[in-house]
Amino acid sequence: MTAPATVRLTDYARCAGCAAKMGAADLARALAPLPSAEDPRLLVGRETFDDAGIFQLSADLALVQTVDFFAPIVDDPYHFGRVAAANALSDVFAMGGEPLTAMNIVGFPTGILPLEVLSDILRGGQDAVREAGAVIVGGHTITDEEVKYGLSVTGRVHPRRLLTNAAAEPGDVLVLTKPLGTGLVATAGKRGIARDAALDAMIASMETLNALAARTAVAMGVRCATDVTGFGILGHASHIARASGVVLELDVASLPVLAGAREAFAAGAGTGGGSRNARFVEGIVRWGAVSDEDRAILLDPQTSGGLLAALPAARAAAFCAAVPGATTVGRVEGRGAPAIELCLA
Repeated sequence: MTAPATVRLTDYARCAGCAAKMGAADLARALAPLPSAEDPRLLVGRETFDDAGIFQLSADLALVQTVDFFAPIVDDPYHFGRVAAANALSDVFAMGGEPLTAMNIVGFPTGILPLEVLSDILRGGQDAVREAGAVIVGGHTITDEEVKYGLSVTGRVHPRRLLTNAAAEPGDVLVLTKPLGTGLVATAGKRGIARDAALDAMIASMETLNALAARTAVAMGVRCATDVTGFGILGHASHIARASGVVLELDVASLPVLAGAREAFAAGAGTGGGSRNARFVEGIVRWGAVSDEDRAILLDPQTSGGLLAALPAARAAAFCAAVPGATTVGRVEGRGAPAIELCLA
């Protein structure tokens, strides 16, 4: 078979980016029969749905380990590589860690697409890893009808300076560092109904590393954060609510949204991932009078989204001043049965 004259990578993706993620409810059911790891060196495992595992090596050193890969969310191979790598690296940053090494994970339709496409994907990933201060040390490839790319990443963190889902405190302010809507805009782009400006803004956001946000949080003594990816902001906020045993309030009107996301919703560019996310947060979210449009944005699967951090109110202004795009989006109301209240005022 020969390659088409013009390669659109999203034509080789059944489900783009983190929208391909297995639903959190299905994942929880699959994991339920498995025993939890019992090792005192495992500081963070799968129980709190954190972004990466933390394994302690010494009193002042722990490993952060994660893996993430998906099918193309954009058509350009280089940008796809950068986005996928930024998304994987984000798991380490979301734990307060610094990435050290990365390994490529590749599925590629050899004989259908030219190998130059793969070279560009790998180059994009390598550039993002270098920007993060880490090194690619190898990888693994398989032939696959669907293009897939991502990284396994190993990082380091101080055991007493972790960011985790389980550390939100009553009175904390919730801050989000990137706009929402990547799933909606990407779906519109795949259907050929997104404006170029909207796609460019989406790519720029997804390629931005969460390094500055994470380092600022750690330097300020923040202890609670997660990155917002395939489970949408409500899914990831629910992990904080459950792990910390708190009630969160999100100000819907204050949530930053990508240019073109609302337009994409109006054009019918919904995602299956949004429906899966709705099932997962059923029973924990108090919807109130939220519109269908805002509901879609709240459930939208994000790819390489920002950090959602819970930090003391006295530090919120300084954090937002230090991290471009960071916005106050809610608060931790108090202890209690895990819940998320959506405020429209």
